[in-house]
Amino acid sequence: MSNRYFVPHPIDGEAASLSGGEAHHLVHVMRAKVGDEVVLFDGSGAEFPARIKRIERSRVWLAVLGRQEVYRELPVGLTLGVCLPKGDRQRWLVEKAVELGVRRLVPLQTARSVVVRSPARLHRLVRVVVEASKQCGRNRLMEIASPHRFQDFVRCGHGDSLRLLADPSARDAPDRWFGAVDRSTVQVLVAIGPEGGFTAEELRLAAQSGWRLVNLGPRMLRIETAAVVLAALAAQAVQNCWARADRHDRLPGPDSTATGPEMTLLSG
Repeated sequence: MSNRYFVPHPIDGEAASLSGGEAHHLVHVMRAKVGDEVVLFDGSGAEFPARIKRIERSRVWLAVLGRQEVYRELPVGLTLGVCLPKGDRQRWLVEKAVELGVRRLVPLQTARSVVVRSPARLHRLVRVVVEASKQCGRNRLMEIASPHRFQDFVRCGHGDSLRLLADPSARDAPDRWFGAVDRSTVQVLVAIGPEGGFTAEELRLAAQSGWRLVNLGPRMLRIETAAVVLAALAAQAVQNCWARADRHDRLPGPDSTATGPEMTLLSG
C-alpha cells in the first residue's frame, strides 16, 4: 500500500495534483518519473488509479485513470473515547486506531486528565491519520473529534449501541458483552480513562448512563495499550458477527431449490 497518496480535496475529474509532503515523497523519496502509476484517495471511500503527467518544482500533476469503490471499513461505527497520553505514545495510539478501523476518536477530559486544545497538535494528529490510512489501505479518514467532557461523552449512543468502559475493578470481561453484538447494533463505543483511572463518580455516571464496565485483565495497562486492546476486541466482534450473518444468508432455506454441480436431484 506504499504507492498510495492522499489528495485533500475531492477528486471529481480527469486530473488531480499532489503538493507539499505528498509531492515531495513521491518525487524525492520514491523517485517517481513521468508515466509512473500510483493510487490516489481523497477520504471519500474510493481510490483512483492515476498516471504522472507532469512534475513541477512543488507539485505533481496526474491523469486520473478511473474510480474504484473499495470498502475497507467496519460494518458498524466504532468510536474510541480516550484520555490521550503524551508525546510519541499519542501518535502511536492514533496510528493503531486507524489500522483497527476506528471511525471516530474522541479525546476525553476527565477529573484526572487535562486536554490541551492546541490546533497545532490537532493538525499533527490528522497527519498521522493520513499516513496510517495510506499504509493500511483505508479510503475514509478516521475523524478526530474536538475534546469532550466525560459527562457529555457518556451520554452519547442509545439503546442500539454497545458501550463499554475499561475499569480495573470491574467484574466482567469484554467478551460477555461482545457476544451480544448483532446486526441490530448500530454502533460500538469504548472508553479508556487517564493514568489515574476514572473517579468513582465518573464510573457511577457511566453505569447510570447504560455503559458496561469491563476488566481487561490482571495487569495494569497503559492508556494506549488498553485502547488498542479494547478497540481490537470490538473490531473483531463486529467483523465476526457480520461474517456469521453473511454465511447464514448464503445457506439455502428449507424451501429452496438448488441446481448446479454441488447438488443433484434424483427422480425415479
